[in-house]
Amino acid sequence: MTAIAQAVADSPKRDNSVYHKAMSEARQAFEAAEAAIGGPVEVTTKTKLKRNGQYVVKWIFRPAE
Repeated sequence: MTAIAQAVADSPKRDNSVYHKAMSEARQAFEAAEAAIGGPVEVTTKTKLKRNGQYVVKWIFRPAE
């Protein structure tokens, strides 16, 4: 058990900077949509996996009902 705990402790830390940047951009997009629409918004998403392995995410903002 000690060896497993030591292996986990010695493993490299995961770089989450891209995730944090994407979440920051998402919050900014919500704020911009709410400002443009003038109130709360609802969002739907469409995702697509391109042949080169990249994901494309399309966000559609609408006024909240």
